[in-house]
Amino acid sequence: MTVSAVGPEAARPRQASGIKATSMRARVTARPVQIGGVARGGIQASNMRARVTQRVRQIGNAGLAALAQVAWEKLRFSAAIGPGSPRARRFGAFGDGSCLAFPWGSIFGEAFIHIGSQTMIGPQVTISAGMVPGQAMLTNPVVSIGDRCTIGVGSHIVGHLSITIEDDVMTGPYIYVTDQNHGYADPLMPIGMQLPTERPVRIGAGSWIGTGATILPGSDIGRNVVVAAGAVVRGSIPDCSVVAGVPAKVVRQHRPGEGWTPSAPPVHPLADQMNDRIAPAP
Repeated sequence: MTVSAVGPEAARPRQASGIKATSMRARVTARPVQIGGVARGGIQASNMRARVTQRVRQIGNAGLAALAQVAWEKLRFSAAIGPGSPRARRFGAFGDGSCLAFPWGSIFGEAFIHIGSQTMIGPQVTISAGMVPGQAMLTNPVVSIGDRCTIGVGSHIVGHLSITIEDDVMTGPYIYVTDQNHGYADPLMPIGMQLPTERPVRIGAGSWIGTGATILPGSDIGRNVVVAAGAVVRGSIPDCSVVAGVPAKVVRQHRPGEGWTPSAPPVHPLADQMNDRIAPAP
């Protein structure tokens, strides 16, 4: 007859077996497991997790970028100023079919700004009447933009007295038009502290103002005039002419019966004298 042992003596073999099993699991875990001839251990698993995490982030960033782009396009469309929009009601006039694209530049003094119909004004364009918002003006409108005009991105139209842009005028980007200039009559006073001077500006119908051109106070540009890129215009420009340079000069003009003809070349007396000396005697 066999009697099973009970008590501490019977527990000893089971404790030893548990210790061996724990040690075996530790060695298996610590040692890379060979599967198909490739070692896959703790380092490989960590690299895999890093790659998966990176890919998830890339997909997330791409999704976020796409979402931001869609939101920005919707914002540009919905935030543009058009006829009947709350912001358009602030203007002295805002014609049918016209649009002021978003994002805007600095827009203030709207009550003294008149915009005709079918006129497109690009993004980041500044149009202002006066020095600060809410300023009372002596004339109305201060800035007048006619029908079917196009004002290029980033342009500035800064009015204080009178800026008139007639119908069908097109401009490139980043032009600058102003009717006010700093005074500098007193050589002992800082220019910024002297009273400014103001003279009206007019850009005639059908004209084209090139990229980066500057239209200074007192400019009176005729009809169908081309102002070259980067030109600085002041004074009167005749109809149907092309002006270029700093200060801008007429380089071509359309004359009835002759068509487009270049203007007379500039006179350089000293150069003419040198040519006479160099030229061989007849």
